[in-house]
Amino acid sequence: MDQEGKAAPRTFTVQDKGWAWMVLISTVLVQGLTLGFPSCIGVFFKDLQHDFQASNSETSWFPSIMTAVLHAGGPLCSILVERFGCRTTVMLGGLLSGVGMVASAFSQSIGQLYVTAGFITGLGACFSFQAGVTVLGYYFVRRRALANALASTGVSIGFTLWPLLSQYLLDEMGWRNTFFVFGGVMLHCCVCGAMMRPVPVKPPAPSSKSGPGHLAEDIHLSNGLTHEVHLHRSRCDTCVQTLQKYLAFDVFCKNKGYRIYTIGVAWMVMGFVLPMIYLVPYAVLNGVEERKAALLISIIGFINIFMRPMAGLLSGLKIFTGRRIYLFSGAVALNGLSNLICAISAEYSAFILYCVVYSISMSVLGALIFQVLMDVVEMDRFSSALGLFTILESITILIGPPLAGLLVDLTGHFSYVFYASSFFMVTAALFMGFSFCTMEAKNRLTETHNPTPENPSRGKYTEVPMELGPEKNRSPAVIYVTSI
Repeated sequence: MDQEGKAAPRTFTVQDKGWAWMVLISTVLVQGLTLGFPSCIGVFFKDLQHDFQASNSETSWFPSIMTAVLHAGGPLCSILVERFGCRTTVMLGGLLSGVGMVASAFSQSIGQLYVTAGFITGLGACFSFQAGVTVLGYYFVRRRALANALASTGVSIGFTLWPLLSQYLLDEMGWRNTFFVFGGVMLHCCVCGAMMRPVPVKPPAPSSKSGPGHLAEDIHLSNGLTHEVHLHRSRCDTCVQTLQKYLAFDVFCKNKGYRIYTIGVAWMVMGFVLPMIYLVPYAVLNGVEERKAALLISIIGFINIFMRPMAGLLSGLKIFTGRRIYLFSGAVALNGLSNLICAISAEYSAFILYCVVYSISMSVLGALIFQVLMDVVEMDRFSSALGLFTILESITILIGPPLAGLLVDLTGHFSYVFYASSFFMVTAALFMGFSFCTMEAKNRLTETHNPTPENPSRGKYTEVPMELGPEKNRSPAVIYVTSI
């Protein structure tokens, strides 16, 4: 790279070929280690509950905090990526995850577990995952969609392997030693991060109004009072710009489609995460052998490996153009109704049927959740819209499992968890489906009376093109496509 920041021609030879595929393999491993890890927490649920003498609600706070931090840390991860780069951020995340799991092995109370395995490991997993997906946006341009689809298979592989490995280690050495081993496994994110060599890119042009040179000039030329005023305004402007960049509150207020979708998904995930935490203890409580119970989560992950790419191809058909939100809502409803299988019957054959139906609908959700978000938000605001989207999503992820655990403590029946999950999912599907249908009907009526509205895209559900201009090919706006 020359002094002006322009990349030499050789720097573009790495994109879509050569070392880019090694980076893709590293990203697959990172996703399996980070997003796949929470799927095994249900294996340790009863042991943690017994050792710490904790209730179902208290024990469920541990996976809730981990999953919520994994989602909510996205804006902080973006700041680290801009400051230190993807490679350093992934390695930092791997180090945090490893330290968190090792420290959790020495926890003497459930509260300490919240901090170590919940917050520290969750934050490290967020850094590794988000930065790992970000780097794909720099290494892949023409084949970016293919790279993201292949990278998402890492989540399914993690879902398949983590529960089986967890149950085996738990039987052999107990949960403390297992967490200690997991600390070493999570450190492999550092190895994957080391393979993500930075691609030289042109730095953004410095602002002529708020840059350090302008501020220094103001300080030099102004008196003390003026200096304080300028410094205060500069800080306020920086805060406002940061909020607009990472949290799109203005989009939430003005774009009705984004507002409906964000509220609907936030309500949906309150029930979506419950089966992954309570399925294994529910099966064990009903007489299923522990290893066979852990196999249920692996079945969900194994089916996801094949179904998620198929779901992505299905959603790309012309028949679903402009109708992906309805396909998504249908998958949400099917996922919610599938929980009734577990609530009605606790036979192992019923559990197998449940895993198949749940996994199929889950694959569609994973393939569409951020594609629909791209449809309702302009791509130049997608990154900031996603920041607010994931934070609101993490709030309901945080409170959902503890509320379900409290329901179990009060009633003594795990089946109510699956009834609650079904309620949240089905109501969210109905809300999103009917709201978008009503909104489109109003838009058509408005267009009939006013063919040239002042702002036709405001609050309207349309297919926003994913292809950017040449100057935006490297935009991180498409870096979170697989962060379900």
